[in-house]
Amino acid sequence: MALTESTQTKIGSNIPNFNLPATDGKNYSLESFKDSKGLVTVFTCNHCPYAKAAWPLLIKLAGEFKNKGIAFVGINPNDEKQYPEDSFEVMKQKVDQWQINFPYLRDEEQNVTKQFGAVCTPDIFVYDKNRQLYYHGRINDNWPPVEKVDSAWQSKKQSKGTREELKEALNALLSDNPPPSVQNPSMGCSIKWKT
Repeated sequence: MALTESTQTKIGSNIPNFNLPATDGKNYSLESFKDSKGLVTVFTCNHCPYAKAAWPLLIKLAGEFKNKGIAFVGINPNDEKQYPEDSFEVMKQKVDQWQINFPYLRDEEQNVTKQFGAVCTPDIFVYDKNRQLYYHGRINDNWPPVEKVDSAWQSKKQSKGTREELKEALNALLSDNPPPSVQNPSMGCSIKWKT
C-alpha cells in the first residue's frame, strides 16, 4: 500500500464551498458551520488503515474542542466501485460502529476533494473563523502510526509521538496566534479517484 503525503496548500487561502450529503440524511455546506470559530475538514474513508487509525484520534479531538467552538467535518471521496467498503451505506454503519461525533459527508463526484487539493486519507485542513487555511498537516509527530508503515520508513523513526500537532494548532487558532510556522504533511493511502 503506497504511502502518499499531503501536498502543500497556501496558508491563508480561502476554503472552497461545498454542499454534500451526510450519513444523517442532511446536506452540509459552509453555511452549516457559520457559527464555529474554526472548521477542521478531514478527507478520509472507511477502508484505509491510516484513516482507520486516525478516526479515534479525530473523534477524541472533536469531542474536546466542540464546546470551544471548533467544528469538525469528514468527507469521503473514494470510488466505491473500486472500494465497496467506502460506499455511503458502509459510511452510515461506521458512524454507529465507531461513534463518529461529527458530520460524515460523501463526495460522490469527487469535485469538492479536487477543489481542496486533497490527495490522501487522512488529509486534514484547518480553517479559521474567516475560513482561511490555518493548518494543513498531520495529527501528531508519530504519524502515520508506526505499525502501519513499511520497515524502510520505520527504520527512520526515532521515537514515539510526543507532539500533538493538530491539537496544538487548534489551541493556537483559539488563542488568535499566527499559523504554526512548521506544518508537516499528513500521510496515508492515496485517494481512490474514479477512472
